[in-house]
Amino acid sequence: MRGHTSIGVVLGLLMLATRPVQAQFASETRTVTRAGTAAAEFLSIPIGARATAMGNALSASVNDPTAIYWNPAGLAGLTQGMFTAEHAAWLADIALNYVAVAAPLGAGTVGVAVTALRTPEMEETTVEQQEGTGRTFTAASYAFALSYGRALTDRFSIGGSLKYITERISYSTATGLALDLGTLFVTPFWGIRLGAAITNFGTKMRMQGDDLLTIVDIDPSSQGNNTSNRAELRTDPFDLPLTMRIGLAGEVFQRNGSRLTLAVDALSPSNSSQYVNVGAELGLLGDLILLRGGYSELFLTDSAHTFSLGGGLRYRFGPLQLALDYAYEGWRYFDGVNRFTLMVAF
Repeated sequence: MRGHTSIGVVLGLLMLATRPVQAQFASETRTVTRAGTAAAEFLSIPIGARATAMGNALSASVNDPTAIYWNPAGLAGLTQGMFTAEHAAWLADIALNYVAVAAPLGAGTVGVAVTALRTPEMEETTVEQQEGTGRTFTAASYAFALSYGRALTDRFSIGGSLKYITERISYSTATGLALDLGTLFVTPFWGIRLGAAITNFGTKMRMQGDDLLTIVDIDPSSQGNNTSNRAELRTDPFDLPLTMRIGLAGEVFQRNGSRLTLAVDALSPSNSSQYVNVGAELGLLGDLILLRGGYSELFLTDSAHTFSLGGGLRYRFGPLQLALDYAYEGWRYFDGVNRFTLMVAF
């Protein structure tokens, strides 16, 4: 009887010991995130110093060629042709550039844009030569967009973009196609604007190229067979960073050439958890001087962004209207990023 009792006690203790382990395992599986599960992550980098300074809360306020990125329905608000160029020294000395032009036509507004992300030259290392092979390589990502926006009524606009995306590292590349769709509605309540956009809905991307070529022995157990068969390593395909964005914006103060605009965007990306961006823009002297501030990725666990701020100047020179915007983007684990955007309306 004692033996049976001892065995029962041991089994009981083992059952009790396994319960918290199972609970801990279940808790850990629930904390798995979607971060790093998409290709072409550069498509998630915000465009435009104005948007960056406002905490990337611009889907309901954009009315320039950066609408191609944020919400193509915003192109319908253009009353003249506009050109935009941006440069930023991104993280780790990566260069980020954006160029776009948009012009209203008889049946709407058409725009084209190019986004380019390029690394400096890096030294190649291998498992056998960990101190370097003496060769260098670069990596780059590009997105080419053709966009269209049109006002269906005096309050409601729609827009869309078709994008060709390519990424390259050394001698390997991946390509894909994506579609962006957006709407913009001016509500009858104090002119509050409601914007919604879904971006990067498209094909999967898979790396292919000479870097994936290798030589294998298909039957190492046999002697005298060909041991130098050429083969290609096949990589997995990855989805694009699909993002659903809904925003609200409106003027809470507007008098004597001054205004204060508040904006908020809620995002649901496929490669991250949901979060909220908030921002504000103060226009002085009829928008001659603009001051901005914002905060990104609210309610996102382990957010890498912090606050952002910036300003801009508007000046009319004959038939041209020039605009220069600056933004400082704070990061929690990296040095801050300075961004500059030039805009010309013609």
